[in-house]
Amino acid sequence: MTDPRTGSRWILGDKFDQKYPHLESISALWNKKWKFPCERSLYPFHDGKYEDFAPVFETLIKKIIHDGYSEEYTKEFLPMAEGLVKKADSTQDEKEKIDLYLRACAVYRIARFPYINSDVKREAYAAQKTAYMKAAALFETPIEDLSIPHTAGTSQDEGKEIPLYIRVPKTASKDKPCPSVILMCGLDGHRPDNTTRSDEFLARGWASIIVDIPGTADCPAARHDATSPDRLWTSILDWMAAQGVYDMRKVMCWGLSAGGHNAVRAAHTHAKRFCGAVGQGAGTHHFFSRAWLEKAKDHEYPWTALPALTEKFGYKSEEEFLENAQKDFSLVDLKIVDMPATRVLLVNGTHDGLMPVEDSMLMMEYGTPKEGRFFTGMLHMGYPPANGCVYPWMEAVMRAAGT
Repeated sequence: MTDPRTGSRWILGDKFDQKYPHLESISALWNKKWKFPCERSLYPFHDGKYEDFAPVFETLIKKIIHDGYSEEYTKEFLPMAEGLVKKADSTQDEKEKIDLYLRACAVYRIARFPYINSDVKREAYAAQKTAYMKAAALFETPIEDLSIPHTAGTSQDEGKEIPLYIRVPKTASKDKPCPSVILMCGLDGHRPDNTTRSDEFLARGWASIIVDIPGTADCPAARHDATSPDRLWTSILDWMAAQGVYDMRKVMCWGLSAGGHNAVRAAHTHAKRFCGAVGQGAGTHHFFSRAWLEKAKDHEYPWTALPALTEKFGYKSEEEFLENAQKDFSLVDLKIVDMPATRVLLVNGTHDGLMPVEDSMLMMEYGTPKEGRFFTGMLHMGYPPANGCVYPWMEAVMRAAGT
């Protein structure tokens, strides 16, 4: 029940020792956790419609298919997603096309949850990307699906190209370079899952560069090397500087969930290259401890998160992950947080059962002073109200940068 560093009770309180009820069965997952956000098109059902998901979950419940990591689970979603794509392909109405493609993407997203760990899930993700780019090509400001050279990468265990989704304001040019945000995705949220955020960036005159984090989706960075993200950001920032359309005095990063870890690390390793960094739901130290993970696996993630996290960080077994993750990846133990940092905003819900709010608070005890906004009683990332505090903070940082 206590934080191993201080001996104090976790802020999560009694919930720390509880196994959350949605983990009981696929019926419990749907009826106790996912039905509500699905009816309202909230994460992870954003861009989706309830009518697309309800019949699939009815079938999963009837067949008692509960393991989200299994191929059987994924296959139940594919006919619905493929039908939506086919309908989108056949209509001539542009708005309807976009809507249908994005609805298909939402179904493919839930199909390949919680981690891309099989050929079937890889195929679902590939289909999601294809449908997404069909929709994105019709946006007023389209998304460019671009692969850039991983110039800072090492030859061992790292790919040579970095896939990015890029949107640049139409007003941007080499004569008028624009501010930009590198959006660092999460454990299960990848490049095709962030339309709303890229819309928000464009509305403010900022470019969006969306990238998968190490150990997920198409990221080329070595998953078991804590320094591989540093090389990833160097390659991206060097490429941006060479393009001439990005104002390199006004580049921010925003890390979501597992990506929050990367944003906080980048705020220190690349302090002079980012004018600000947002770590939302960031795991920085406690998250990697056995004491936390052995309980967090039974908290708010749709299924136990340990298989996904074990693969994401490149361990051979869950036991190896539990035993070694903290010494291998803690930003405190690796002394990353002792380095000078750019401006940092830490955001989370106080009842985050996956990435403890203590990890954000702990960052205040080291190095450069940080800023924070925590949402009482909210779950992982402080979602949904947290975004309301992030954008104004980013706007203020952008205004101050380069002056």
